[in-house]
Amino acid sequence: MNFNATIIGQAISFILFVLFCMKYVWPPIMIVIEKRQQEISNSLILVEHAKKDLNLAKIKADNYLKTAKKEAKTIIEKANKYQDETIHTVKIIAEKERKKILEQAKFEISHEYQIAYENLRKQVSFLVITCTEKIIEQSINKNNNNIIVNKIIDKL
Repeated sequence: MNFNATIIGQAISFILFVLFCMKYVWPPIMIVIEKRQQEISNSLILVEHAKKDLNLAKIKADNYLKTAKKEAKTIIEKANKYQDETIHTVKIIAEKERKKILEQAKFEISHEYQIAYENLRKQVSFLVITCTEKIIEQSINKNNNNIIVNKIIDKL
């Protein structure tokens, strides 16, 4: 094996090139690579945090939705209860009003009945008096007839 000057020259220049690269090229490349690795690591950590936050947000949203549904159900139940109470109250008021109107109608009917009865009584009395006057005109004893007519009027 013969070592000649070109091989030794090439070996020396390769060693100088490697030393130059290790001294001046390699450190900036390593700094950039480490920086990039740190950024990627931070991004992955942020992604994990974002996933956790997303899961928490989903859980909170589900809980909020469940709470809102329960509240809506409660509000609907209260509204239905209020509606039932209102309907019941209105029915009671309507029933009282119906009874009041019915009593008033009965009173008016009774009053009209009394008026009609009095009018009829007056008409019958008038007819009786008219008949009695005709009987008295034909009769000789007017005093006896007056007593009889008064008795009839009193009975009516």
